[in-house]
Amino acid sequence: MLLLNTLRNEKVRVLAGLTKRQVPNAEATVDRIVALDDQRKAVQTSTDALLAERNRLSGEIGKLMKAGRREEGNAMRDKVNAIKEEVTKGEDELNAVKAELEDLLITLPNVPHQLVPTGVTEEDNEIFRPFDGELPTLPEGAKPHWDLADEYGIFDLELGVKTTGAGFPVFTGQGARLARGLVNYFLDFNTAAGYTEFQPPLLVNEATARATGQLPDKEGQMYHVTEDDLYLIPTAEVPLTNLYRDVILDEKDFPVKLTGYTPCFRREAGSYGAHVRGLNRVHQFDKVEVVQIVHPEKSYEILDEMVAHVGKLLDELGLPFRILRLCGGDTGFTSAMTYDFEVWSAAQKRWLEVSSVSCFETFQSNRLKLRYRAEKGTELAHTLNGSALALPRIIAALLENNQTEDGVTLPEVLHGYLGMTKLKKIR
Repeated sequence: MLLLNTLRNEKVRVLAGLTKRQVPNAEATVDRIVALDDQRKAVQTSTDALLAERNRLSGEIGKLMKAGRREEGNAMRDKVNAIKEEVTKGEDELNAVKAELEDLLITLPNVPHQLVPTGVTEEDNEIFRPFDGELPTLPEGAKPHWDLADEYGIFDLELGVKTTGAGFPVFTGQGARLARGLVNYFLDFNTAAGYTEFQPPLLVNEATARATGQLPDKEGQMYHVTEDDLYLIPTAEVPLTNLYRDVILDEKDFPVKLTGYTPCFRREAGSYGAHVRGLNRVHQFDKVEVVQIVHPEKSYEILDEMVAHVGKLLDELGLPFRILRLCGGDTGFTSAMTYDFEVWSAAQKRWLEVSSVSCFETFQSNRLKLRYRAEKGTELAHTLNGSALALPRIIAALLENNQTEDGVTLPEVLHGYLGMTKLKKIR
C-alpha cells in the first residue's frame, strides 16, 4: 500500500508512475485520498479537543457537588452530556473517513520504478538481457512435452481430470522423480546462497493474503475455503513474507533471506489453445520461492543479486533463457519493478515464463507493518521475492530441448538427485 506522505509530497512522480500502469482517474483518486487524510486529521483534532474538554468538566462536576453547588454541577453535567454526543458524532465521522480512505488506498497499485518502460501489454516489455547463444536444434520428428509425457511416463492430465478437474496434472514415475529432484536441487542451491529454508502452511487467512497484496487484487484467482475463511496460497511468497508481519527488525538483521517449497494454486488456467496445453498453464503447480527483506538503500542492489541467482540456476540446468523488464501495464499490482525469465521451448518454438523476480519497495511492508530500527525511530523495510524456480515449464523445456532418439538427456546437476543421466521411454 502506498504511503500517504508519498501521495502528498511526491504527487508528480506518483501520477507519472500510475500513468505507466494506465490507472484510470489516478489524479482524482490521489486528490480524494489527500483530502480524506486532511479531513481525518481535522476530525481527529476536533474530537481529541472535545474529549479533553469532557474530561476537564467531568472533574469539575465532582468538586461542585462536594461544595454543595448542585445546580451548577447539574448544569455542567448537561454540558458534558452534550459534549459526549458531539464526541460520538465525531468518532462516527472519523470511522467513516478512515474506511473510505482505506478503501481508496488499497485500490492504488505500486508506483513503478523510473526504469520501468511505459506500456500496457506483454508486447511492450523490454528485453533486458537477450539470449546470445545458439538455440537447441531438435531431431526430425521432435515432439512437444505433452506428447513426450505419455512416452516417458511423466505426467497424466486425464488422471488429474478424474480426481480433481482440468489443470491438475498427476506426475507419475520418472516425472514424479524428476519433480522431486528439481525441488531438492532448487532448495539446496538456495540454502547454499544463504537462504533459510521454511516449510510454510498452504492455507492462509485473509489478513495474510491482504498484507502481501493478493487481496483484493487477485481475489478471483485464489481458491477460497469459505467455511473456514482461508485461502489456498498462489505462491509461497504469501506465507513466507507474512512470517515478518508486525515485526520490528534491527539493521544488523538485514538481509533476511527465506526460501521454501510449496504447491501453488491459481484459478488462471481457463483458456484454450496450444499456448496453454500440457504444463504451459495449470491450476496447481510446484514452486520454490526466494524472499528477501532488506534495508531500503540496498533493495535494487539485492534485486540485481536475485536476478543473477535465478540466472545461474537456469545456466546450470542448461536452458536457454532471456530476461524481460516488464512494462508498467504488465507489472504486478504490488511490484515496483519486475524481471521475468523466459526459457526457450524448442518443440513449441516459443519462450515460456518460468520466474518473476520483483522489488516491492515499501508497498508490502506498509501493509505488513514490517519495520526496522533506524537512527530516527522505525522505518519501513523493503521486500523482494522471486521464483527459484517454478517446475511445470522447467520440466516442459527440459523434456523438449533435451529429447534424443534414445531418451531425454538430463542436466549434469540433476544426475545425483535422480540417480540417472537420462529419462527412458516406457512405451
